[in-house]
Amino acid sequence: MGVPWTITVQAPAAAAGEAAIRAGFAEVERLERILSDYDPASELCRLSAAAPTAQPVAVSTDLWNVLQQAVMVRDATAGAFDPTVGPLTTLWRQARRTGRLPRPDRLAAARAAVGAGALVLVPERRAVLLPRPGTRLDLGGIGMGYAADRAQEALASRGIRAAMIDASGDILVSAAPPGARGWKIKTAPHGGAPTSTPALELADAALTTSGDAFQAVEIDGVRYSHIVDPRTGLGVAGRTAVMVIAPDCTTADALATALNVLGPRDGLVAVARFPGTAALFSCVEEGAIRQLASPGWPAVTSQPAADPGKP
Repeated sequence: MGVPWTITVQAPAAAAGEAAIRAGFAEVERLERILSDYDPASELCRLSAAAPTAQPVAVSTDLWNVLQQAVMVRDATAGAFDPTVGPLTTLWRQARRTGRLPRPDRLAAARAAVGAGALVLVPERRAVLLPRPGTRLDLGGIGMGYAADRAQEALASRGIRAAMIDASGDILVSAAPPGARGWKIKTAPHGGAPTSTPALELADAALTTSGDAFQAVEIDGVRYSHIVDPRTGLGVAGRTAVMVIAPDCTTADALATALNVLGPRDGLVAVARFPGTAALFSCVEEGAIRQLASPGWPAVTSQPAADPGKP
């Protein structure tokens, strides 16, 4: 899905572990052919290319499941996460390349194709209606999490109980390795050296980090993240990052994106709507890192942590 993936498993034999890992990667590759917003042949891109659709378009089970989850998060976060954000992300990809803000007229046209009214789900037909011209679906804030969840299911179906899946910041762990309480995971929300940061110890949980560390642009003295606020059409400003722990990676992925848009004040309210989740908000102000945790954020371990992918 355009980023490196690592799958680490505890298995009774090397052959069994290697077979399970191959199955996990095969599931990721299968879902990339469905959910990619870069591959014009993907199911998602073909659906977007059909907008506006006069009639509902039947979609695969996986695309339907992701869109349902995306709409749920959209509604629970007052539109801070929106799967129709594609026209805006396209403009901001161009802005990062050129170093210039999107033109106001293009921004207005893109915003007209984004929002709750741009995507209608038809449950009785497992179908999707895209009534607005120019709508482009973008599942970049949820698709990797969904793929990680499905990859873990593929591992479990082959008898793997203890595993870690790391999709470049979207981390999903199942049962703890033998003799351990959990998987120790280094955290570096702003892209610093993880060896200098405390570690979390998790089992049967997902941890997603979302922020501006690796994809940002400074224009006219303002730093803009690659994460776009669907409600305003603007990139999130400032050096911000959010880490989310959730029972599944789909939720963690989408919620981390939404919380980046909402910021700590409204984000703390939103986190409470998602059972079993917790978040850590982090920002850089005047060279200092300031953090705010939601209730339920775990205490960090003082023990040395392994790299993601190692127990």
